[in-house]
Amino acid sequence: MFAIVDIETCGSSFAFQKGRIIDICILIHDGIQVIDKFSTLINPDCYISGFFTNISGITNEMVKGAPRFHEVAKEILAYTEGKLFVAHNSSFDYNFIKAEFASLGFTFRRDTLCTVRLSRKLMPGKKSYSLGNLCTELGIENKARHRAEGDAVATAELLDILLSIKAQSQQYKSTNLDAIMTTRIDNIKKYILKKLPEDCGVYYFQNKNDDIIYIGKSINMYSRAISHFNSDIKKSKAMLNDTYNVDYVVTGSELIALLLEAEEIKTHKPLYNRQRKADVFTHCIDTFVNEKGIHCFAIVPTDESENKLLAFTNYTSAREKLESWIDEHSLCTSYCGLTSEGSICFNHQIKKCLGICSDKETVEQYNARVRSILKEYRYTHPDFIVLDNGRQPNEKSFIYIQNHRYVGYGYLDESTQICSPEDIQSNLTSKKYYPDADDIIRAWIKQKKRQVLVLK
Repeated sequence: MFAIVDIETCGSSFAFQKGRIIDICILIHDGIQVIDKFSTLINPDCYISGFFTNISGITNEMVKGAPRFHEVAKEILAYTEGKLFVAHNSSFDYNFIKAEFASLGFTFRRDTLCTVRLSRKLMPGKKSYSLGNLCTELGIENKARHRAEGDAVATAELLDILLSIKAQSQQYKSTNLDAIMTTRIDNIKKYILKKLPEDCGVYYFQNKNDDIIYIGKSINMYSRAISHFNSDIKKSKAMLNDTYNVDYVVTGSELIALLLEAEEIKTHKPLYNRQRKADVFTHCIDTFVNEKGIHCFAIVPTDESENKLLAFTNYTSAREKLESWIDEHSLCTSYCGLTSEGSICFNHQIKKCLGICSDKETVEQYNARVRSILKEYRYTHPDFIVLDNGRQPNEKSFIYIQNHRYVGYGYLDESTQICSPEDIQSNLTSKKYYPDADDIIRAWIKQKKRQVLVLK
């Protein structure tokens, strides 16, 4: 059974106060003929602009006394229940109706059939597959074009023609409609969505040789996969064309997922990942106190670093970060390793440096600004763990930082008491250290404010 649907709207996408359904028609088709109908104008509770009135002919006055969507929602559900949702360019009609139901707190789900796509399959080579052009070419009379019922009736007649063509086609007569419309991407989508759970974790898209071509993370891997398949971005489409399989790791913890994703991208360097591929950190911004008691910064090669604050994959990135601090915190270039110490820096001459290099500012005043940077980019304690969600009920996860560096993570029973590093060692999964792991942890703690336990 088919539910052939057409809607008219006062917006190109659903939005309160400007984009709602104003006309809907549902024709019930048993595969031979139309056997039932539901059709009504709908009051959108918002203004219908002249642009959309010119398209459909529906005015604000016409919908003034019409029912609102929530008043006909039950009928729409009943008419489409257990039937294939058919429309010309079905994604528009289906997603608009789905959004209207979502605004009521209800999830609307139906299997769909698009007569545009079916027409392309069964009648290839036409210049245009718009409903108007197909009606003209096939001799279908549309007595009310751009009204829901008129377009629904025309779509029903188009479906009759398409079903007749299918029945006479040597290629398709023994193939069901779902198989005709299914592409390899559709099949892999079903496979991946069936395989991925609605859990927090890291997922791996693989090509036909089982090479990992993309690594992602999400608090809901199933939903994130759907967003990949719904994307119109060229890169996403290319990636999906190369995808043949998926694997995943449930982490339970969003922070562990972030850390694992970053590590795995460095390990596998997938074709379609761009960020966090670099695994060599060539330069650091070091911090130290000079003989005058002034807190200083300097960019040094990683293998010469003695007191790293931040690490970078190249000198340019380190220089950009240091220069941003100089501008934002009025630091002196002499004490950032960019001008020789003992000279008055150029920034003081243009009043960007407050004068620590010319004794116009006290050491304490200057150091206070430097300490605000250190506070932002350093852990508050050298040794601690971050507690987060586990992979299952009655389990918790932990992320271990030792001597200001990320060490690894693990899982414990919810009731386990943690007082010292010895309490977690047997459950700890040690990880190769990459400096950006600390950046991830600091940012996450600041944003999420999860429980932090200081270890003694």
